[in-house]
Amino acid sequence: MSTDEPHHRRDVTGFGVVTVRPVRPDEDADLLHGWVTAERARFWGMREASRERVREIYAYLDSLATHHAYLAHRDGVPVALVQTYEPGADPVGGCYEVLPGDVGVHLLVGPPVTAERGFTGALFGAILEFVFADPGRLRIVMEPDVRNDRMLRRLRRSGFRAGPVIDLPEKRALLHFLDRPAAAG
Repeated sequence: MSTDEPHHRRDVTGFGVVTVRPVRPDEDADLLHGWVTAERARFWGMREASRERVREIYAYLDSLATHHAYLAHRDGVPVALVQTYEPGADPVGGCYEVLPGDVGVHLLVGPPVTAERGFTGALFGAILEFVFADPGRLRIVMEPDVRNDRMLRRLRRSGFRAGPVIDLPEKRALLHFLDRPAAAG
């Protein structure tokens, strides 16, 4: 599935150009390993993974038709890992009523180069636009760990509505939903 062309490009006024491209498992393994094993990524569940294991996981995701991994860049610098998935093909799908047009999203913002007020909000807005760029996607489903206070606050500020607490094999999560904006079609 990987290609050289970005899947999405957005010039965010006052922030920069955000591009999103598929993860290239062999090429991106060092970067991803550094991100997913950091303390700040503890809710990602890969803190103990070796570089080779991270590469294997993303090579496996790259082989699936239902799960996809992307790197988001700001002005050419990698800033976030975005994963999309079909909830019906994932354990989360057994925890709520999956509707046509649902798309699951995981987001890991990379370590900041410098602290910048409004960075995550501007980036998250561009990521949501990328996800909704597919007209078949009608609702985003996210399932952050119930202890991930930063992500829970971000979702509330971004208009997500909280759903039920669910138990997944690796975590207790709080489902959140965001319907496609009416203006997006």
